[in-house]
Amino acid sequence: MGLMTFLRNRAGYILIGAIGFAIVAFLLSDAINVGKPFWAESDRVVGSVDGEDISIEEFTPKVDQSVAQFKQQYGGSVNPQMQAMAVEQAWNGEIANVLLTKEYNRLGLSVSGDELVDLLYKGQNLSPLIVQYFGNQQTGQVDRAAVINSLKSSGKNPELAKQWDLLQTEIEKQTLQQKYAALVKNSIYVTSLEANDDYLNRNKLANFNYVSLDYASIPDASVKPTDGDYSDYYDENKKRFDNPAETRTFDYVSFNINPTKEDTLLAKTQIEKLAADFRTSKNDSLFASVNSDVKVPYTFLTKGKLDPAVDSAVFALPAGSYYGPVFSGNSYKLAKVVDARFSPDSVKASHILLDPAKLGGVDKAEKLADSLKGMLAKGASFASLALTYSVDGSKDKGGELGTFARGQMVPEFENAAFNGQAGDLKIVRSQFGVHLIKIEKQVGSSKVVKLAYIEKSLAPSSKTKSAAYKKATNFLAEVKSDNFTELAQKMSYTVGVADKVTANQGYAPGLDNPRPLIKDIYAADKGDVLSQVYTMENAYVVARLTEIKPKGQLSLDLVKKEIEPMVRNAVKAKMLTEKITAALQGAGNLDQVAKKLGKPVVPVQNIVFSNPIVPGAAQENKLIGSVFGSSVGKLSKPVEGSNGVYVYTVLGFNNPAPLGNTFKQKETMALGIAQRSLGAAFQALQDKSEIKDNRVKFY
Repeated sequence: MGLMTFLRNRAGYILIGAIGFAIVAFLLSDAINVGKPFWAESDRVVGSVDGEDISIEEFTPKVDQSVAQFKQQYGGSVNPQMQAMAVEQAWNGEIANVLLTKEYNRLGLSVSGDELVDLLYKGQNLSPLIVQYFGNQQTGQVDRAAVINSLKSSGKNPELAKQWDLLQTEIEKQTLQQKYAALVKNSIYVTSLEANDDYLNRNKLANFNYVSLDYASIPDASVKPTDGDYSDYYDENKKRFDNPAETRTFDYVSFNINPTKEDTLLAKTQIEKLAADFRTSKNDSLFASVNSDVKVPYTFLTKGKLDPAVDSAVFALPAGSYYGPVFSGNSYKLAKVVDARFSPDSVKASHILLDPAKLGGVDKAEKLADSLKGMLAKGASFASLALTYSVDGSKDKGGELGTFARGQMVPEFENAAFNGQAGDLKIVRSQFGVHLIKIEKQVGSSKVVKLAYIEKSLAPSSKTKSAAYKKATNFLAEVKSDNFTELAQKMSYTVGVADKVTANQGYAPGLDNPRPLIKDIYAADKGDVLSQVYTMENAYVVARLTEIKPKGQLSLDLVKKEIEPMVRNAVKAKMLTEKITAALQGAGNLDQVAKKLGKPVVPVQNIVFSNPIVPGAAQENKLIGSVFGSSVGKLSKPVEGSNGVYVYTVLGFNNPAPLGNTFKQKETMALGIAQRSLGAAFQALQDKSEIKDNRVKFY
């Protein structure tokens, strides 16, 4: 596949990744800033990175390209979560572009003109993108002449020139990234002491016995933490409460609009009538296209493309058979097997694409295609004719399209390629123009079917929707900030909780289309009941903002409820520690302690420091760390762990053989550190930068 075709299909990757930004300055009056949230600074600014504003005008096309990328990758429409992911991808690209460009300039990193030429076609180590676009799939060898010819052609072809600009920008970006990554990687050094410590941590074995008192042995109801207990835990664990981004929590009540029994009965009656009309229809494909909620291409399908129940049934039926109506999933299915045959699994083909608009119409394009077909029959080179006449990027590779399966080409092209024979030349018309196709090779053979397919979803009636909406609006009219939960319980409604929702999150528990709601949540004040009913796919929703956790160090009040289980365990730990300390008085060994506590002695063997998992007690970092720092045979002091309080005696350590190859150990450790270092370096750049994120206002 040639450069233009390849880039046309992958423009999203390149546009998002390409380095290029515009600095947009907005001069604002003081009145705008006073008493307004940060996103009110400009109606057109999506955010800023180190003072460089990103306008909605420059950001939107990148989001659109990201959305197109998801559509191409996953097919069909983009759901709210994928839309949010597309916005996030575009935003991260903007941050990377600004911060990394500044870092490259600070470090003096650049790509010279000669270096770029070497990367494109002249050097020994060509850009991986050039290898990908112009390399032979079997040998990996790059056709350097094709690269040069394509570059020359770009001088006369504005569209091709634009694609080459994007490609060269991406090559420069990747090269700069490689240079930066190499600098970061070369800064890593592992000492022999570190290598030996890591080797011992992974291979030194500890054997010990322990006695424990579990926190679960004390009922939660009997423990009442004081304000001092909360303060002590908070002060000892402050680093845990650094909030990387503002989050908000809201309660909501969903009013379901799922189909009722009456809706189901009505739908069944309608589908049975539709099935009867389907059997008498004179145009199967048109009837199916008009009446189906799900559009299935009217072309041959391979097994595995439909709902499993339908798939297995229709592939067992002869041509002319009807299937359904059958209810599966949440829809009724009907199908007529129009045709069934055995067909190649894949086809290798080349083509010459002619543009009717440039040739005076479809008739003239088809006439030219017929003339070219005649020239080929007399021995002309397909590759030469493709290079001369084709308007598709594949012309740079002689029109080669490679090998493709069903479903990868437009129906007209696919039918010609799969229904012919190897060596055939076929002329077809599609939405892209007129194709002269050469079938190079056909591989495999399996059954395919052509279906007229109808799928009708079981949906709630307007009456059902109206009833649910009325309940939602009545609840909204009556509810207040201080009685949301009580009123919902009084009316037998379930209150859902969306906890710690970020401004640009594309999902929320129990909500399939949360973005409009989240957007308004971030414009509300704590305690506000949002003023409208929100429409989800299968429900109407009324919501109230219950908590705001700002970015940065969270106060004790904001985390008090969250840390309650840990604080309670800390109180229990003090109680159990006192109990074990009392048992240790006068005890000479662990068996005596166990007898006083009425607990068994538990043996543990072959534990390594790097994997602090105690069988039956889960992960216990403090316990294992203490064990490896203890002397053999000594009765320990109480250790407060994650699940309980422990006392132990080390039976012995098994040291591994001395590390024979320090270099290899250092190399392995350095490789692991290097894999994390680039991400850590980029995170450090972000931490040092001032980043304002205003996306919630727009998406």
